[in-house]
Amino acid sequence: MDVTGLMRQSAQFNQHRTAVVHGERRLTFAEAWDRGVRMANGLLALGLQPGDRVGVLEDNSVEAQDFFAGAAIAGLVRVPLYARNSIESHDHMLSHTGCRAVVVSANHAVDLDGVRERVPSLEHVMVRGDGYESWLAEQSAVDPHVEIDPDDWYIIRHTGGTTGKSKGVAYSHRSWIAAGRDWFYNFPPMQVGDACLHVGPISHGSGYLYTPTWLSGGCNVLLDHFDPADTIEVMERERIGYMFAVPAMLNALAREPSASGRDWSSLRVIQIGGAPITDETALLGREVFGDVLYQGYGQTEALPVCMMGPEEWFSEVDGSNPLRSAGRALPFAYLQIRDPEHPETVLPLGEEGEIAIKCDGKMLGFWGDDEATAARMTSDGFVLTGDVGMLDENAYLYVLDRKDDMIISGGYNIWPAELENVIQDHPAVVEVAVVSAPDDRWGETPIALCVLADGHEASDDLAAEVIRLCTDRLGSYKKPSRVEFRHDDLPKSPVGKLQRKVLREPYWAGHDRRVAGN
Repeated sequence: MDVTGLMRQSAQFNQHRTAVVHGERRLTFAEAWDRGVRMANGLLALGLQPGDRVGVLEDNSVEAQDFFAGAAIAGLVRVPLYARNSIESHDHMLSHTGCRAVVVSANHAVDLDGVRERVPSLEHVMVRGDGYESWLAEQSAVDPHVEIDPDDWYIIRHTGGTTGKSKGVAYSHRSWIAAGRDWFYNFPPMQVGDACLHVGPISHGSGYLYTPTWLSGGCNVLLDHFDPADTIEVMERERIGYMFAVPAMLNALAREPSASGRDWSSLRVIQIGGAPITDETALLGREVFGDVLYQGYGQTEALPVCMMGPEEWFSEVDGSNPLRSAGRALPFAYLQIRDPEHPETVLPLGEEGEIAIKCDGKMLGFWGDDEATAARMTSDGFVLTGDVGMLDENAYLYVLDRKDDMIISGGYNIWPAELENVIQDHPAVVEVAVVSAPDDRWGETPIALCVLADGHEASDDLAAEVIRLCTDRLGSYKKPSRVEFRHDDLPKSPVGKLQRKVLREPYWAGHDRRVAGN
């Protein structure tokens, strides 16, 4: 099976149903497929061949759906760019994947100014401006029926790039279908006409829900920006049933004053992923939206591997703490804890190590980077996630941190996420990041950078409260040595992950390494 063939079938079976909504615009499946066919023929008319890579820089829109479908119909490989990335990042993603063309919405055209001179493989830069609709209408409406093998490449998604230049993770048609299928495995079955909201771009994380929604005859509702009040309004008005949100989004939505008292009777799933979630955010989300929260674990390189719904997430299990966990392995995925120093060695339940996963939605390797692939893939086909975790006696997975974010203070290992989860429980703290800083006595020491909730002001007494909370909950050796307060949001990557390294960097200025021993 391939993505294109299944999308074509669903467009035929559901042709009169609503497929896409963006603001006031609504397209039926027949209309959306027709636009996709015209986009495909327009791209092929440029001389592009099936298998060629084509970059895209855009926000959610009807035009984004044109390219989503059009690239698949033409047999082209999508290379999505992150709207919040630098010009250098755009150039890197286009260059190392050998893109022959790039499609960019008019509002992002300045971000690719002069890109043809910087990317040798690039032959075409298509800016979707005022003439786009006329151009699209001029293209052939005859489906080209490009022959596609299930193992042909479908999309190259890039890692967040928090540890250097981002790496391209290529999905085949087969693996993309598998990833979407497994995301929905534990969800209540999607019915024809159910609406799925995309707050994040369909070119990235939310796209994992886009394809299954289309194939189920559901309606994909697109937002081109995230505003909590606007999102809440759309969720109720469009009777949203399914959506994806990173924890920061859920936190903002649950704290939006207009969220309480709404009609959430259609809401069935808010899929949480992309970053660890605190107890407070999960519990608040449940209080506001009901028993609709699902948590999954995976990463661009392999997903999903874990999933749990509200009944399990908020349950009490002897020997486990589901609220703090990332769930248990899905039936069709392997999940192991490996020795970080000897990755071929599988550790028993209860021991901490590197999380290793193997599933149908995993990468075959990084695009054009055999060395990086070898560093992340084991000889038996597992992907080493770079996350430190532990499986308890009931096989619940606990993600403790990124492997390289660990703080070693006085010989003790301290995981920032563990401290952050505790500090987030303080009512004065909306958001927190714990980073390492050099310390003359202990080598390294944790510092807590806290975003204050409205109505609270920084003070020595408040800092002492936060430190005392950590001491009481985790023990004295894990408490932060210093607490700093701010009112601005903490920096995050384009996919919503906390950028601890950006926050940590000023404390290590003048040091040639970012680790220290006592």
